[in-house]
Amino acid sequence: MKTRAFICGCSGLAFTEEERRFLAENAPWGLILFRRNVDNPTQVNDLTSEFRKIVGRADAPVLVDQEGGRVQRLGPPHWPAYPAAARFNRMAVADERKAEIVRLSARLIGQDLRACGIDVDCLPVLDVPAPGGHDVIGDRAYAAEPGLVALMGGAAAEGLMQSGVLPVMKHVPGHGRAGADSHLELPRVEATLAELETADFVPFRALSHLPMAMTAHVVYAAIDPSGPATTSRKVVQEIIRGAIGFDGLLMSDDLSMKALSGSFAERTSALFAAGVDMALHCNGNLLEAREVAQASPVLDGRAAERAAAALSLIAGPPMPMDPVDARAEVESALAMAV
Repeated sequence: MKTRAFICGCSGLAFTEEERRFLAENAPWGLILFRRNVDNPTQVNDLTSEFRKIVGRADAPVLVDQEGGRVQRLGPPHWPAYPAAARFNRMAVADERKAEIVRLSARLIGQDLRACGIDVDCLPVLDVPAPGGHDVIGDRAYAAEPGLVALMGGAAAEGLMQSGVLPVMKHVPGHGRAGADSHLELPRVEATLAELETADFVPFRALSHLPMAMTAHVVYAAIDPSGPATTSRKVVQEIIRGAIGFDGLLMSDDLSMKALSGSFAERTSALFAAGVDMALHCNGNLLEAREVAQASPVLDGRAAERAAAALSLIAGPPMPMDPVDARAEVESALAMAV
């Protein structure tokens, strides 16, 4: 079975027989986990190992949103609680020191994930908050200054890769101005292109060399007044690939979010028509997932090259680190947050 260009979720702590058949028949590129899929390290290891066995690829990626703060799928008592991104910016230290602590924290997150078979983290959040923006981003953002977001987000990406975990920068080309939560409705940003270029695009442009990025389900009226970035060929080609210069693997945000309309087959077809490389469907609903799978092409061509290039970055052994010393350094620095 050839790999198809989509990432799916699952319903619980272990695969059902129906899910096993679905995975074997449709061969998704990756699997994404949520809280409903996580209990303890042994169980997560079993789940990730079985996924790779079913699809027949030892390097099949397993993703998670492990940002810290309110977006953390693996947490106590089996995994540490990590701070939200904004807390790092409240440390009373120089920006370079903030970035170093972000990098160390991301290395620790990466170690946690890699130890239980997860090798892609949907981090860093590179959205730049703006007045009037919905708090769906809020403290998930590192700072309100684009340059500092780029510095700290780049450090997070570096830390993850040092632990053998791929970063996914999100939500390109920027969710910070959105006045609504795209999980619930379609946000519309009215900023001019000049405003977007001098703020929102800056962190993504600075980190355009990173291997993976996730689109925003947001309409940018100055670029394409009728379609969200995820399904807008103009946004994908002229802005994400063009003005921002990102040539890595571009995946959609979750297709089950209410920002998008149409059937799941229509949503999936639209994102591929726009030039997105990979569809993401998270909620584990097999009826929806089957539509996504059927509308997703075989992973080949430039998208396959981008996927292989991303996975090659974590093919070797992780950089060794003493987690006790690193965690003590992070905690000591965070104690200086104001």
